[in-house]
Amino acid sequence: MTAIELRNIENYACRGVNLKVFSGELLVLLCPNGAGKTTLLNIIAGLTGYRGSVHFDGRPIDELPTQERKVGYLFQDLVLFPHLDMASNIAYGLRVQRWSNEKIELRVKELLRLFKIEHLAAAYPWHLSGGEKQRVALSRALAPYPKILLLDEPLSSLDWQTSQYLRFELKDLQRQLGITTLYVTHDLTEAKDVADRMAIVLEGRIEQIGRLEDLQTGPWAKQTDQSGIH
Repeated sequence: MTAIELRNIENYACRGVNLKVFSGELLVLLCPNGAGKTTLLNIIAGLTGYRGSVHFDGRPIDELPTQERKVGYLFQDLVLFPHLDMASNIAYGLRVQRWSNEKIELRVKELLRLFKIEHLAAAYPWHLSGGEKQRVALSRALAPYPKILLLDEPLSSLDWQTSQYLRFELKDLQRQLGITTLYVTHDLTEAKDVADRMAIVLEGRIEQIGRLEDLQTGPWAKQTDQSGIH
């Protein structure tokens, strides 16, 4: 398990961000659209430039390229390769990293069992429901044993019932794996269901951070309604 620390992060979207994510924690970034949440995830993943420093377990990783940061990233617009079946989609990153065929086969089978989607191994994306696609995308993000998992509005494209079911499944899985996770959403109910702690992000700044009970009367509260923060 890996702790994350952002120190004085600045760029076109972030304004002096300081943030600590505890080892094994699921921290929700609760943000309106345009607040800088995706930029923060991209900074941690090494996908965009910044000033300041990112530390994993107390060590700066600013000079490490993306592929060496060992970050699993589920983008908001998940893209499954339409010409590949689900087992091949999950295996894609492992093949890029030149894992042996034997290790790839074992890892893919392990993830198919973990997400209870063994029956979908030979299916193609157009055969799958939204929830099934999300499970495959998560499996692909977790396949190379990342130290950190970044989830950018992972349930935003799903209907309410599927989203509600998957958020509890995802939280159980995160606890089981013990992987340090940053989870972005603008849905307050979703945040309450999955978060160990929440960080409120407004206009590129961390306005508050803490457990839900610590934030009930915070200055961000007036900007929320029953569905989220806007």
